[in-house]
Amino acid sequence: MQQASPSGAPASNESPLVARITQDPNEIHQALQLRYRVFAEGMGANIEGGDEGIDKDRFDDICLHLIVKDVASDRVVGYSRILTNDLAAQAGGFYSETEFDLSSIVKPGKTYMEIGRTCVDPDFRSGAVIGLLWSGIAQFMSAHNIDCLMGCASISLNDGYSRAIAIINHLREKHYTSEDQRAEPKVHVPRIDVDIDGKSLIPPLLKAYLRIGVKVCGEPCLDKDFNVADALILLKREEINQRYLRHFAKTEL
Repeated sequence: MQQASPSGAPASNESPLVARITQDPNEIHQALQLRYRVFAEGMGANIEGGDEGIDKDRFDDICLHLIVKDVASDRVVGYSRILTNDLAAQAGGFYSETEFDLSSIVKPGKTYMEIGRTCVDPDFRSGAVIGLLWSGIAQFMSAHNIDCLMGCASISLNDGYSRAIAIINHLREKHYTSEDQRAEPKVHVPRIDVDIDGKSLIPPLLKAYLRIGVKVCGEPCLDKDFNVADALILLKREEINQRYLRHFAKTEL
């Protein structure tokens, strides 16, 4: 799909980073290991497959696996999984449906892709990996005529509820969808009063999503297993911030 250097420099044939959808079992296993390191070891998630050092659930044998690979070290350093309408039907629904009522989000006749488990190796969080992931996602949307992107963006609860609620308060004020495009969470995050500016606390991945143009579909869902508050994000293809995407990825789509 795309290439870039770790620093985000313009793409070249010698670039050590490459993004692509993979079917290679070894690369997929590396991706599941990366997910485990990020979510279980880094965020304290209680996940399936933990005994094997991987994060794997029922969607992983059906979804598409978008990876960013560091060619020099042969390591998967970035990841996002993709479920389209057809793949979600095979899986019994979108992952987001395990946390939200999507009846106001998913409309008949529209094509959707859901991204999930998006993560970046801590050693590669310079921006280039996220940029390559987003370039791959945008290309996939265009190539497959996808109308809308959605997914769950996680807000860590490692520091308790106060910081997360401050972030949610900021999202509610600035980044929520219109009332007719809201998703009801199956488990609400407890409401407490906080006097913290949440804007500066937004996690890097969620901040990148917002800059690309995503909206948040209402109140988040409490995911106790992953120790996060999950915000459902939504983005129409025509509303992608192409200027920021090009700047962010340092490459043309």
